Amino acid sequence: MAEIGIGLIGGGYMGKAHAVAYAAVGAVFDTALRPRLEVIGATSMASAERYARAYGFARAAARWQDVVDDPRVGAVVIASPQSTHRAIAEAAFAAGKPVFCEKPLGASLADARAMVAAAEASGLPNMIGFNYVRTPATQFVKQLLADGAIGRVTWFRGEHTEDFLADPELPATWRTTGRANGTMGDLAPHPINCLLALMGPVAEVSARIETVHATRPGPNGPVAVDNDDQAQMMLRFASGVMGHLFVSRVATGRKMGYAYEIHGTQGAIRFDQEDQNAVWLYRAEGPEATRGFTRILTGPYHPNYLAFCQGPGHGTGYQDQIIIEARDFLEAVATGRAVWPTFRDGLAVSAIIDTAFQASEDGLWHKVPSE
Repeated sequence: MAEIGIGLIGGGYMGKAHAVAYAAVGAVFDTALRPRLEVIGATSMASAERYARAYGFARAAARWQDVVDDPRVGAVVIASPQSTHRAIAEAAFAAGKPVFCEKPLGASLADARAMVAAAEASGLPNMIGFNYVRTPATQFVKQLLADGAIGRVTWFRGEHTEDFLADPELPATWRTTGRANGTMGDLAPHPINCLLALMGPVAEVSARIETVHATRPGPNGPVAVDNDDQAQMMLRFASGVMGHLFVSRVATGRKMGYAYEIHGTQGAIRFDQEDQNAVWLYRAEGPEATRGFTRILTGPYHPNYLAFCQGPGHGTGYQDQIIIEARDFLEAVATGRAVWPTFRDGLAVSAIIDTAFQASEDGLWHKVPSE
């Protein structure tokens, strides 16, 4: 059985999730290519060594360059801040190594374009991490839409709402400074990836992006917040269908409000990540008196569920989404064939975000550039 050494850069929130995923993916999916946790890099050797011990990596590195250059590393996983993504990816491709990069692709549209250029010039496998769209439930929704289960789609509404900064008395942090760390850079990429997966390309955008809490407490008094707390977008898809997206980090009461509702001529679909193992399906058939949304619990007959559990309704969780991503990336590396979403798919998300900022500034509809 072939093995591949994994070099992971970043050991925090997402770094741990990827470490756990690569340790488990071979057993869950019986992958042809088995990952070996080779080296993990962090901002200091002390942190890297702590992560290596905790996650089971063979070695630690204080510089990301040492991870990329390590001859025993066959693929690089980037889970560091987005401002570092471009340099790491370009170096990895130059070293002949496939790359998996956490979302968003880079800290700007220019970064994203450069990373796609480097990936495609190298001809190497590349993927971007949009984990929520890989739940068995959302994969099932994609099948329902492809099968025409709700007829011709007429409307899409999506959101990604959380409340981790809803309290205006929470102190200023790195999250409250820099455009890349605002809601449009942090949360919006996930639902935009989702709507592209379910609805296809976006042609035009109208947007309003705002900062709700202009200042936050700092050690020496109020500190200005210079990025966005929430945003809403009207969308026209290339298909002609209209839609709406709302993203917020100040939505009091919402913890993981990655949700969408899709209407069609013969039915409708609802999904909410806070109930990630259920899909609500309405079919416009039969007597009106007996019509209503049906709650479908995911189980072994839904995509990628059986690998985790044989019991319907038992459910999958957040970590399982990351394991599915790891399986897909390993498949791309093993076969040399692209597996969605690639860096170019990540660029499509970045293009919509950049266009939304332009639209918010002048209040006009803006066409999304085809990248």
